[in-house]
Amino acid sequence: MAEPTSVNSQITDSVTQLNLETIGSSPGQSLASLQQVLASTAGIAMQNAVSNQQNLNDVSAAAVTRCVNSLLGE
Repeated sequence: MAEPTSVNSQITDSVTQLNLETIGSSPGQSLASLQQVLASTAGIAMQNAVSNQQNLNDVSAAAVTRCVNSLLGE
């Protein structure tokens, strides 16, 4: 414990405990924040994959239509 001062020892103990609690909870909060960012990034990647697949389906449908029209002589 610190040397005796004019401040009540209960106050200094309270401040010390609060500081230790804040420092102790920081790694957990950092990891939680990291996991949220990773989950969000994975979700965005999946949305991009779905969007790309839909666009490829549209291009494929257009190509098939063009080929069928060409075969039918239209």
